[in-house]
Amino acid sequence: MSDMVLSKLYKHFFAIPETTVYAVLDGASVPGLPQMLMRMNIEWVCLTPGELEPDIAQVAPYLAVLQRDAPFAEWALQEGWGRHWGIFAISPVNLRTLRDHLRSFLTVYDPQLQPLNFRYYDPRVLRIYLPTCNSLELQTVFGPVVRYFLEGDEPTTLLKFWRESGRQLGNESVALA
Repeated sequence: MSDMVLSKLYKHFFAIPETTVYAVLDGASVPGLPQMLMRMNIEWVCLTPGELEPDIAQVAPYLAVLQRDAPFAEWALQEGWGRHWGIFAISPVNLRTLRDHLRSFLTVYDPQLQPLNFRYYDPRVLRIYLPTCNSLELQTVFGPVVRYFLEGDEPTTLLKFWRESGRQLGNESVALA
């Protein structure tokens, strides 16, 4: 990723005052994610509740604070952008509050009420799912999230999603290169 693309991502990610930028990363897509999070000097938490077996912990989703120009932010964006490592959420709430919200829809139910894992933190899933949501579903997915940012089909595209008037989905596609 070029410095220009990284600079554009930072410009969009850090544009809303009094919010925090969070990365929601997929351990199944990011090799060694738990170990990398432990090495970095950042706030993070696993989204899967409870004590996890080591093999499950390796593929679980994680929530981490993304600070401008920090080594973790540079690593996550330089290495992961365009590789469907995860999504980014902008919110005024703290890590634990956002964790509780994002955990609330990790499991969804099919018409026969069978539980299914909802991998919304995969940008390939979220960019297809969000435009199909009704107002109640948008309320559930957004909760305290002001914006979701994710890569488009092409890594040179940033997709931005937000709730307009709380009922409709707002979105914008931004060329990064």
